[in-house]
Amino acid sequence: MKSEEIKDLFRKFEEAASELEGVECWSARDLQFLLGYSKWENFERVIQKAKDSCRNAGEEVIYHFPDVRKMITKGKGAKDEVDDFLLTRYLVAQNGDSRKIEIAFAQNYQEEPS
Repeated sequence: MKSEEIKDLFRKFEEAASELEGVECWSARDLQFLLGYSKWENFERVIQKAKDSCRNAGEEVIYHFPDVRKMITKGKGAKDEVDDFLLTRYLVAQNGDSRKIEIAFAQNYQEEPS
């Protein structure tokens, strides 16, 4: 991956991040595109795998994947409220398709690139 691609992905991750109770997290609807998934249905499968991993590790899924709602703009400016999750990038990236450069980046994303 080229240096400029890394810096661009890093910037996009930083811009999309939010904080909930001191934990860095992302809207699943935003993270979906950052991780290279164009269809929500495909990304939901990754989220489900991440939930299963979380559960198998003895963790409470609700603490790592809180359900939220998000307002989106559809065609012709119509608004709609959709299901969403607040996610930590790590659990989702670990369960994503590592052939995607965005997933590979997210699996290694920690600090600002030099």
